[in-house]
Amino acid sequence: MQSDAKTVAEYLAGLPDDHRKAIKTLRAVIRKHLPTGYEEAMNWGMITYQVPLKTCPKTYNGQPLMYAALASQKNHMAVYLTGIYSSERARAEFEEAYRATGKRFDVGKSCVRFKRIDDLPLPLIGETVGSMSVSELIALVQDGASVRKARTKAAGAAATKRGAKKR
Repeated sequence: MQSDAKTVAEYLAGLPDDHRKAIKTLRAVIRKHLPTGYEEAMNWGMITYQVPLKTCPKTYNGQPLMYAALASQKNHMAVYLTGIYSSERARAEFEEAYRATGKRFDVGKSCVRFKRIDDLPLPLIGETVGSMSVSELIALVQDGASVRKARTKAAGAAATKRGAKKR
């Protein structure tokens, strides 16, 4: 359920009471631990914590690099933590630490879903948010783009070679 809200205050005001309280609590944790240089904004229909375009203007889609986000859906809420998807190791360490808390581990491709704020290990969320500087995220994204570019180039070369062999 994507929001049309233009501001964080407008987004929060449009939430059901239970979701508003949970999102506000989680927002406070994120803001407390967020490294310097990220900005809070409304983007993609949710509250995002992103690298401003003035800091990193060259992105693959012309949009700020998202680091974390908060969203309220019809049947759950979600916190997006893109940093934990930066490597298999980071994801595995986060999952291990999360499971060690005894809380239900309900994740999607890039989000942790929850129904109540008590479902989340807030100290771990805070620690995770505080773990990556803006410069580290930019380097990670740029390095990933270089890897993808190299793979695409290699795949193209292989396809050309296969095509030449068929002739």
